[in-house]
Amino acid sequence: MALANGLANGQSRHPIFSFGVIADVQYADVPDGHSFLGVPRYYRHSIRVLQRAVKSWNEQKNLNFVINFGDIVDGKCPKDQSLNAVKEVVSEFEKFHGPVYHMIGNHCLYNLPRDNLLPLLKIPNYGGGHAHAYYDFSPTPGYRFVVLDGYDISAIGWPHDHPNTLEALKILSERNPNSDKNSPDGLKGVDRRFVMFNGAVGNEQMEWLDSVLQDATNMKQKVIVCCHVPLDPGATSKTTLLWNYDQVMDVIHRYDCVKVCLAGHNHEGGYSIDSHGVHHRVLDAALECPPGTDAFGYIDVYDNMLKLVGTDRLKNTDFSFDS
Repeated sequence: MALANGLANGQSRHPIFSFGVIADVQYADVPDGHSFLGVPRYYRHSIRVLQRAVKSWNEQKNLNFVINFGDIVDGKCPKDQSLNAVKEVVSEFEKFHGPVYHMIGNHCLYNLPRDNLLPLLKIPNYGGGHAHAYYDFSPTPGYRFVVLDGYDISAIGWPHDHPNTLEALKILSERNPNSDKNSPDGLKGVDRRFVMFNGAVGNEQMEWLDSVLQDATNMKQKVIVCCHVPLDPGATSKTTLLWNYDQVMDVIHRYDCVKVCLAGHNHEGGYSIDSHGVHHRVLDAALECPPGTDAFGYIDVYDNMLKLVGTDRLKNTDFSFDS
C-alpha cells in the first residue's frame, strides 16, 4: 500500500484531536465461515476484536470519540437473534469513555429495518419519519465530519414499496442482467458496483451534502467524509463502490474543504489519492481477523495532515494535504 509521507508535516506536534476507528465487525454467534470468494470469516471472534479495540482506545486516554464504519452484525446472524446481537455489540461500543458515531452498512440492514436500527445506533437527526442516516458534526472549530448514508437508495432496509426501494430495484434491473442481483457476473470495470449489497446517495442527501460543504467552506473548516461504502475506485474493489460515487465525488470536488474520505465495506482495505488530491482510505475488516489478530486504530488530526495509527492488520497511513 502506498503511504504518503507526513514526517515533514509536524507529526511530532500534539494533534488537535484524535479519534478511534473500526469497520465491519459483523458479529454473529455462528461458526466461522467464508465469504463468497472463499476468504475466512471469524464471526464470533470479531466481537473480541471490538472489545480489545475499546480497551485500547480507553487506555489511550486522549481519544475524543470513536467512529464505527458500519456492518455491526453479520447477515448470517439468525433473524430471531438480530436485535439482541445488535444490542450486544452496541453495548461493547458504549464501554468507550466518550461519544461513538455509527453509520449503517448493508449487513446492519439485512438484520433490522431502518426504523429499528437507527434509534439503537443513536444516529443523530433521526426523526421526522424519514429515517435519515446521514449527519455531520464538528469536534473542533476547524474540522467537520460528514457521515453519508450509502444505503439511502437501496433494495434493503426500506419497506418493499418505499420509493427508495423501487428506485434501487429499477437501477439494478437496468444495470445488472443477472437473476441474482448480488452477483456481478458479466459486469465489467466499475459497472461491477451495480449489485444489491451496494447502494446510492439520494437527491435530498446530495443537496444536503452540497449545503454542508458550502457552509464548511464559509467557515474555513476542513472536512472528513465518512461512508460505509467507498467513494473511489482506486481504493477499493470495483464490486464495493457506491453506485453513484462519481456524482458524490463531483459534489465533493466542487470544494477544496474535503481532505480525506474514509470507508469500510471492502474488507481487505485500500488507499488512494484521487485526481483532486483527496485521500481515500478504506479500513480493513475486524471480521476477517484470525484469532490473535486485530484490525482497529486511531487517527491523530493536525492542521495539514491526518495520521492513522493502526493495529495489526490495519496498516499505518499518513494523509498530508495543504492547510
